[in-house]
Amino acid sequence: MTEHKLSLFPFYAGWGRYTQRLIAAIAPLTDEQLALRLAPQHWSIGMYVTHIVANRAWWFHARMGEGNDDLTTFELWALGVCEADVDPCHTAAELVAGLEKTWQMIEETLTRLTPADLEQTFPPLVEAERERHANLVEPALQPYAQMWVERARLSGEVRPAVSLQQIIWGVLEHDIHHGSEISTILGAHGLPVVDLD
Repeated sequence: MTEHKLSLFPFYAGWGRYTQRLIAAIAPLTDEQLALRLAPQHWSIGMYVTHIVANRAWWFHARMGEGNDDLTTFELWALGVCEADVDPCHTAAELVAGLEKTWQMIEETLTRLTPADLEQTFPPLVEAERERHANLVEPALQPYAQMWVERARLSGEVRPAVSLQQIIWGVLEHDIHHGSEISTILGAHGLPVVDLD
């Protein structure tokens, strides 16, 4: 008798639908529309999408080891956004490709994993590993990578190990939170919002 393993994917199927709706809202945007903000001190639509893509790649690829090497470029894609409020000005096509590639990685991971895997833990990021990741970023992001490394070094903060369950929930929650900010900006500027029907 073959043992049936219960996949995690059915429990997160709505995440894929949400990603498709986010992509549908982002894909038609012009560079000018991606630069829209609610207020000058807030991030632009493009910055939020960049941050979503980078967060997915960071946790699933860099920290959990999922996906393949073409995801490495996305791991620290949002360094300029997070460290210096710099808009990297990715096009809609680049942002959509990032959302699609990172979702494919997440979907494959959730399909392979089972509820028994949820308690697996991942150790805290050590300084040497942070340096290694910082050295992988493209030259234009190097100043921000060094800011990220230095800020972590100066803070002295030691984060605890995290479980797979914490990572999955954290990334999903992050997607929804920033997706709602994107939708708010779109609506405030009279553009179609992320459709949740």
